[in-house]
Amino acid sequence: MTISLFMCRVTQPIINVPCSGKKLIVRQIEKEKVVVVMGATGAGKSRLSIDLATCFPSEIINADKIQVFEGLDIVTNKISKEEQRGVPHHLLGTIKPNMDFSVNDFCDTSSEAIDSITRCQKLPIVVGGSNSYLEALMDDDDYKFRSRYDILCLWVDVEMSVLKSYVADRVDHMFYKGMVDELRPFYSPNGDYSRGVKRAIGVPEFHEYFGREEVADEETKQRLLEQAVKEIKLNTCKLAMKQLGKIRRLRNVKRWHIHRLDATPVFRMRGEEANDAWKRLVAKPSALIVARFLYNNNSKNNANVVSGSGLRVQPAASESVLAAATC
Repeated sequence: MTISLFMCRVTQPIINVPCSGKKLIVRQIEKEKVVVVMGATGAGKSRLSIDLATCFPSEIINADKIQVFEGLDIVTNKISKEEQRGVPHHLLGTIKPNMDFSVNDFCDTSSEAIDSITRCQKLPIVVGGSNSYLEALMDDDDYKFRSRYDILCLWVDVEMSVLKSYVADRVDHMFYKGMVDELRPFYSPNGDYSRGVKRAIGVPEFHEYFGREEVADEETKQRLLEQAVKEIKLNTCKLAMKQLGKIRRLRNVKRWHIHRLDATPVFRMRGEEANDAWKRLVAKPSALIVARFLYNNNSKNNANVVSGSGLRVQPAASESVLAAATC
């Protein structure tokens, strides 16, 4: 069972400020809240974002620089409509495949989306592995993001040796789902894969296979196919390592406050055992962290938080409520 808690704009108490011998009543308004879900490719960022969105009325903003483009849903591992479970998503497959979409484009578009979401009194959850996008959005002085929003960063982490095995299995699964046929229309005879969705891992790796597909014998085609799949696995692992390096830099050098959730045991399990471990080690702790972030810091000053069913929940009790909700 899941309990949804309506967002509310939290205000600090009214304070008196001396002004020309008279008391001026001023209300301090707290900044809007934004949750960021980080992690390497394949670690479970999308899954966690949906879990959180079932606890807190939310909308999700994609921060993956390739998933913003239309096309290659299998290759880029876009979350499906069924997996989205009705949660609104922004910047997911909305940009034309051959267009450029810069860091500044992301910052402008995601800022507009966040403003729209908060105006609807919902929680923006920014999710993706393109940490350069996240860094530009939150640390660029032009956007003044930190002066406008309180930010909570959650990092879904998986031990690299375990993640590599999972990534390899995921690429095999993509192959059986039709990855090759999906990639074929994006083949470029001149080998230009520098723009739009063609930058996705998988497109350049299949260049030689598609270039010789019509003329090569079966043995050669099989060898080229296996080589392309192997390169996708290798390059995806390289990407994961690069992403982890950036997260550690943000945490250790730039001193971002990031909550790390170790999902490694989940990836060592299968079936219901893995699902139970995910709830216990990732989903439930994350929900409690978000609950504290949204409500507990102001529990002395707030009235009740109202749930989607009309249930009123004291902010200080949000931990116990969410503990029950995520069991």
